[in-house]
Amino acid sequence: GLPHLPGRKPFGGHIMSQDFVEAALMRRAGWEVRMAPLLGGSYEETPPTLSDLIARDRRWCQGNLQHLMVLPSRGLHWISRLHLLRGVSSYLTAPIWLALLVMGVILALRPDLGVAGWSHARGDGAVAHADSGAVLGIFAISMGFLLAPKLMAFAAMLADPDERRAFGGARRAFGGLMLEMALSTLIAPILMLNQVRALASILAGRDSGWPAQSRDEGRVSLAEAARRHLGDTLAGLALAAAALWAAPDLLLWMSPVVAGLIGAIPVAMLSARRDLGLKARRAGLLLIPEETSPPPVIVHLNALLTRPPEPTPHATPRRAPVAAEPLFS
Repeated sequence: GLPHLPGRKPFGGHIMSQDFVEAALMRRAGWEVRMAPLLGGSYEETPPTLSDLIARDRRWCQGNLQHLMVLPSRGLHWISRLHLLRGVSSYLTAPIWLALLVMGVILALRPDLGVAGWSHARGDGAVAHADSGAVLGIFAISMGFLLAPKLMAFAAMLADPDERRAFGGARRAFGGLMLEMALSTLIAPILMLNQVRALASILAGRDSGWPAQSRDEGRVSLAEAARRHLGDTLAGLALAAAALWAAPDLLLWMSPVVAGLIGAIPVAMLSARRDLGLKARRAGLLLIPEETSPPPVIVHLNALLTRPPEPTPHATPRRAPVAAEPLFS
């Protein structure tokens, strides 16, 4: 029952990200709308590969940018406008982060364009050096984008004894946090670069559509990973070369971003491997409450999946049936 947005896609047409729009219209109609940040019994798995994650994020980006067409609507509560605006602004983080990295290289080459404290001497063969405080600031902001939400979530989990047990205990949860932070630090610059591409694509008028999402695990071949992430690798090499040429110490501070981009192809292949995820689960790493204490619906589903199929009459199976792998076993 939602209205269609005026104009052509990608900004017009069906509303792709509907939840906050529905909440805003219900609030305008006089209903009280509450947000449930902890709603038990409901969850959604992450897409199984990095490419599928990027494809979903592209749709989310377009859906959030569509909210710019909803913001001017008359009669919306101010908190509804704030929620919609927050969704739009979340996709401004990627270009701001990329601009921050590029500015670091530019300021190392042209210190006169920025604040004092950037030394530069190229004519006599000397190597340029960036002021450690300024470069450390760039590094701290970059890492803050990545780590602050995770550390706050971990602290909230530690404060709740039931949550601690559900995540496998404080020690295992800390090990999982360290592993997840290492993986997300490598993946974050890849997502950043692809979000910038998504913004450019949407502003150029290209519609993402809404293809079916892949939910089945599977491996990613070297050829497929190279086809999808060669551009990310080349961007990482270019950024590394520019930082090294501008100021060698700048490359050190940019190393987390550079490593993620240059390693995009192996990261895409390794993060899609199901066997590595199962090994982590057996080690008690990256556990979630649905694994340590599965809800009844998952227990029932596991029982159905592991039950051998009933033999069909008047038919001889060509091979022995194999029971499906239980979820969260």
